[in-house]
Amino acid sequence: MALKIKLDINKIPSYAKIIIAIIPAIIIVVAVYFIGISPKSKEIKSYDEKISQQDAEIAKSQLKAEKLPQLTSENEKLRKKLNALKEQLPEEKEVSSLLRQVSELALRSGLKILSWKPQAKSTHPSGIVYQIPVSVILEGSYHNLGYFYSSLTKLNRIVNISNIKLGNPKTEKENVILNITFTATTFSAIPEEELGKS
Repeated sequence: MALKIKLDINKIPSYAKIIIAIIPAIIIVVAVYFIGISPKSKEIKSYDEKISQQDAEIAKSQLKAEKLPQLTSENEKLRKKLNALKEQLPEEKEVSSLLRQVSELALRSGLKILSWKPQAKSTHPSGIVYQIPVSVILEGSYHNLGYFYSSLTKLNRIVNISNIKLGNPKTEKENVILNITFTATTFSAIPEEELGKS
């Protein structure tokens, strides 16, 4: 036996009619929010975070780009300074011509070379250059020696003079001639492939 319920809309109270009319709208709004809006808002938030990160990276890159001309200029200055320093430190193959130049300066200064003995090269305590000493014995006047030392300072290469000894003075043509001994040390850059080994 089937139960028939007949619903008379006129007998439903007005507040119930309003609730019945609003419920489908509320269900539709809630469904749209949970199905469509809520997932999209999470996705939008995720994209906003990514955009913020990219904006920060762009700002950092722009700062670096703004510094690039300054850094390039500083790099060029340092490169020129390095090249100038490399000129003062000849490669080992250039040392013999430098030492020849030093001996020519001694002769031009009026000094007589009695002995010129290159010694074994050694690594400087810094570990980045070789020391190449030469034991030298000269004969000449004090003034000629001063002229020789002055000429050495005009070289664009580094030559250190150490262990200077003056002795055995004798008079020749109104000049006092001295026996002069010293060690002339020049330096050469250690090649990069050898630096890596040590």
